[in-house]
Amino acid sequence: MKVKVEVYIPKDYVTSLANELNSHDFLQEGCYDYAFSTTLVKGHWRPLEGARPFDGEVGKVSEEDEIKMEFVVQKEVLGDVLHVIRRIHPYEVPAINCMDLLEIDL
Repeated sequence: MKVKVEVYIPKDYVTSLANELNSHDFLQEGCYDYAFSTTLVKGHWRPLEGARPFDGEVGKVSEEDEIKMEFVVQKEVLGDVLHVIRRIHPYEVPAINCMDLLEIDL
């Protein structure tokens, strides 16, 4: 089974994350590697007391451009993929979405 992964990340970290994921063959689709897409998005957050924000200040709402990076992996490697993301991602709590994909014949 395949899983679609979406991760919201600062632009300056996209290349490092893509390179590391690709070095483990996690971005391989058929006869292609480095297979992912990106979309510019606007992230919003307010760090609460006790947070150590990468960007922004405790108690103040922040808004910044981020990149939504999307790719597909085999479900059995998802744990390893999440480990790589958390190691490289600068946020205390990265926004990561994982969705099971339907198997269809085209």
